[in-house]
Amino acid sequence: MTNVDPAEIQKFSALAHRWWDPHSEFRPLHEINPLRVDYIDQRAGLSGKRVLDVGCGGGILSEGMAARGATVTGIDLADKPLKVAQLHLLESGREVEYRKISAEDMALERPRQFDIVTCCEVLEHVPDPASTVRACTQALKPCGNAFFATLNRNPKSFLLAIIGAEYVLRLLPRGTHEYAKFIKPSELSGFCRDAGLTVADLTGMTYNPLSRTFALGRDTGVNYILHAKAA
Repeated sequence: MTNVDPAEIQKFSALAHRWWDPHSEFRPLHEINPLRVDYIDQRAGLSGKRVLDVGCGGGILSEGMAARGATVTGIDLADKPLKVAQLHLLESGREVEYRKISAEDMALERPRQFDIVTCCEVLEHVPDPASTVRACTQALKPCGNAFFATLNRNPKSFLLAIIGAEYVLRLLPRGTHEYAKFIKPSELSGFCRDAGLTVADLTGMTYNPLSRTFALGRDTGVNYILHAKAA
């Protein structure tokens, strides 16, 4: 069985036509993308690397990494976001290979072929996040780098990521996230270890509602990025 929730596919497909509008529901993705690309580039070096972007959606992160000189393959299981991603290449002039395929199937098709695998805002939307982590690991070359971005599960994240972001500040559409699917850093670290990865770094991402800006830092209470390395 494919590791996918049809309701999640439908949720993001319905918004696909606004993926590249920086003033739409995807504004947070546009605003945090430079931070993520910088973080990945600083820790793994994107130029000249083969990168797999798992759950690429409309291609915001994929294009950002391609702009740094990476050869990027973006994969997703939702048709509409993938079509938006492909169409946007005509506007941006970037080169990205987009595929409709699961992480698990991609790992079987191209095992140990990627220097870097990214999986951002995906794990909290799939039925079996551990399976996705294993697939990302299988796609990595020896000594490759994996980056997972997701949401912590605690009262603070419920208050800020769901009540605050979806209902008060309206940064995201209501129903974007389900609190029960949030993943604690300790849980994600366990998935990585079980898959054969070594956790190299854990960095938080915070939002300042007064300045309306995002920043990376030590606070992993809500959003965080985990960097892991393959053996």
